[in-house]
Amino acid sequence: MRIANLNGRAHLLSGPGAIDIARASGGRFGPDPMDLFAHWDAFRAWARTDGVHPAAPYRREDMGAPVPRPGQVFAIGLNYAEHAAETGLEAAKGMPSVFTKFTSSLTGPTGTVHLTGPSVDWEVELVVAIGKEAHHVAAADAWEHVAGVMAGQDFSDRDVQMSGTPPQFSLGKSYPGFGPTGPALVSLDEIAPDTPLRLRCWVNDELVQDGSTDQMIMPVPVLIERISSVCTLYPGDLLFTGTPAGVGMGRTPARYLASGDEVRTSIDGIGEMTHVLR
Repeated sequence: MRIANLNGRAHLLSGPGAIDIARASGGRFGPDPMDLFAHWDAFRAWARTDGVHPAAPYRREDMGAPVPRPGQVFAIGLNYAEHAAETGLEAAKGMPSVFTKFTSSLTGPTGTVHLTGPSVDWEVELVVAIGKEAHHVAAADAWEHVAGVMAGQDFSDRDVQMSGTPPQFSLGKSYPGFGPTGPALVSLDEIAPDTPLRLRCWVNDELVQDGSTDQMIMPVPVLIERISSVCTLYPGDLLFTGTPAGVGMGRTPARYLASGDEVRTSIDGIGEMTHVLR
């Protein structure tokens, strides 16, 4: 199933249309996309058996972040070896390199993102949504705690990110609009766990990133195991899992986004997002 946020209401996507979940379920599940996570197993069962209803057309511009207000957002740095090499930083060993994107940065799969300076960069990422509380979860069991996956874009103001000694990541990656996700939350019955997924990012018409999730140093189950050994992951939490090579700061000379640039973010089997920088 594919769950979309249309004008703040949870919908199931069905072909070219969308089904309002609260209306179709007779109010059993609330309209807020975050309401679904409190009853995830029941909702998933309903969607499989009773969730077939007439679908209405929708506009892509009405799509918001599928998981708009997660309690926690975990983001992973340097989880692809070639990306670590291009930045001149050492990939994490043992425990992942974790920071956060504050929830005020989250936005939907289309729209305008405002530039914050001359060093705003792009990073395509697979984003995981937690569906079941996870604490001290083994990697072998990790997928059982996942609600679904989305495409994500980790826009980053590199000047802010790399300021200070040591540098700090979170603020430079948390300006409004710097955390697009979508276009929908795709459940694991549509994408089998551990299936390699191709991630791509274009700036205007130029393909700048082209990688695969099977290049992760720490795959999703390992990330969940390592993070849940410290923190409890709750339903609705998000995990940005890292980016492959091809970011602007890794180029010689470095290249960053300018006003009018269009960034297209795509993950095979999940979908595509488009944002314009102003």
